[in-house]
Amino acid sequence: MSSRSEVIQQTLRALVSNTPDVEGAAVVSSDGLIIASLLDAGTDEDRVSAMAAAMLALGERTARELARGDLEQVYVKGVHGYLVLMRAGEDSVLEVIAGTGAKLGLILLDMKRAAAEIGKLV
Repeated sequence: MSSRSEVIQQTLRALVSNTPDVEGAAVVSSDGLIIASLLDAGTDEDRVSAMAAAMLALGERTARELARGDLEQVYVKGVHGYLVLMRAGEDSVLEVIAGTGAKLGLILLDMKRAAAEIGKLV
């Protein structure tokens, strides 16, 4: 039987390998600690996880303050691609890094599936 962390890691691997233009993914706790990741070797996981948690918390506060309902996703679009954050359970965040040619609709669909699976485990 696989451990919880192994299943989360397998879910990330499937997301990265099966979704075109997804370059990396991570699951981060709401307080900014890395749970699992498939990020480039040079990436500072601690820094990225803390920023992702902070961005999600700020997005949730902003959506609530502006009466937009529950936050679903946070997007950051840069010259070299996207960062998409989505809640995965009560206490974790799914983070995906995608290239400039990414089809966001497909990424969001695959992220929702992965987030639902991860949410059952965390």
